[in-house]
Amino acid sequence: MAKEETAEEKEKRILILCVDRDGDLGTKAEIKTPVVGREENLNAAVALALRDPEEPDANAMFEAVRVYDRLKSEAKPEEVFEIATISGSELGGVGADRKIVAELGELLSSFSANEVILVTDGYSDEAVLPLVESRVPVSSVRRIVVKHSESIEETAAIFTRYLKMIMENPRYSRIALGLPGLLLLILGVLSIFNLLYYYWVAFIFVFSGFLLVKGFGVDKAVKNFYQWMKEYSPPPLQVQISNYSTIAGALCIVFGIYFGWISVSKSIPTQVDLAAWLSILPKIFGYFIRDSMDLIIVGICVALLGRAIRWYMERDARLLRNVALIVTVAWSRWILEGTSIVLIKPEMGYERLIFSIIVGVLIGIASVLVIFVVQRSARGFFKETKEQAEEFGEG
Repeated sequence: MAKEETAEEKEKRILILCVDRDGDLGTKAEIKTPVVGREENLNAAVALALRDPEEPDANAMFEAVRVYDRLKSEAKPEEVFEIATISGSELGGVGADRKIVAELGELLSSFSANEVILVTDGYSDEAVLPLVESRVPVSSVRRIVVKHSESIEETAAIFTRYLKMIMENPRYSRIALGLPGLLLLILGVLSIFNLLYYYWVAFIFVFSGFLLVKGFGVDKAVKNFYQWMKEYSPPPLQVQISNYSTIAGALCIVFGIYFGWISVSKSIPTQVDLAAWLSILPKIFGYFIRDSMDLIIVGICVALLGRAIRWYMERDARLLRNVALIVTVAWSRWILEGTSIVLIKPEMGYERLIFSIIVGVLIGIASVLVIFVVQRSARGFFKETKEQAEEFGEG
């Protein structure tokens, strides 16, 4: 009894398995799988070859029979061989793989193989091999490829795969189908109205527009802008006030510079040599300062006022320093006015300019003192950060 069990354990059960993944046996020869046995597989291969002489699966089945006969003639006493063919589905994909797995399980339940020699038509190896190896070890793979069919099958498979991707993937279908479709539609419309001589003009406009949109990424920019608009949430009110006041102040400064330039171009003659230009350079600066200073000062004050409102609403201690800066900038208008008068008419004297500078310095000192006093008396109103408190203490 022990000897019989040992012999059974040492017995090698080898299955020569042919896999027809696309289900040609069922669709072309109307043969039900799995096909088990040498004569059954030989008859099935003959029937399939008679229906379609160019079918590579028939050649794979003939090769499976040949391998079976050769191994059978060279078999050792402990080796038992069986030959079988299983098939998938003409639809391919998951359905075909599930049918192959089901038939393989049915086959292994009747012939519990220790190893499998897989015979395929070459193209389906990468899809079939993992399915078989997950259930029984594969000791060898025999690929049968008709001499002229390997490249043709691979080319057809690759072409089919890319064609499916072009048809179903919107990323590629817009280019491969959408653009030619639009051009053909324009051709059809123009042919209806007998305006085919305009087609090349329309073709150039459409094609060049497409190249510009794709080349400069206009489609991505529009998509990102739409996404930003959909997800945009406005900042707090104080931030909006600060931003809009900054924009308004910048516009005032730009217009002030523009008006100053216009004043210079009207007041200074253009047809003069370099020496004359150097002699009237102070007047150029004087006219520019005189006609641009009001809008520039207003623009700076508007921008600072918006920031002051924001810091007031946020109870930020920088509000005091900002208010002092507004006062100083506003007073600088008189300093600039005195500077422009001195540059345009030096004979008017420097008294007004000196007076404006002295008053400006006094205003700056007074502003610092006011900031210090208000800062100490309004500690409960402002929400100071640690850094701001240290900065103020050091100041």
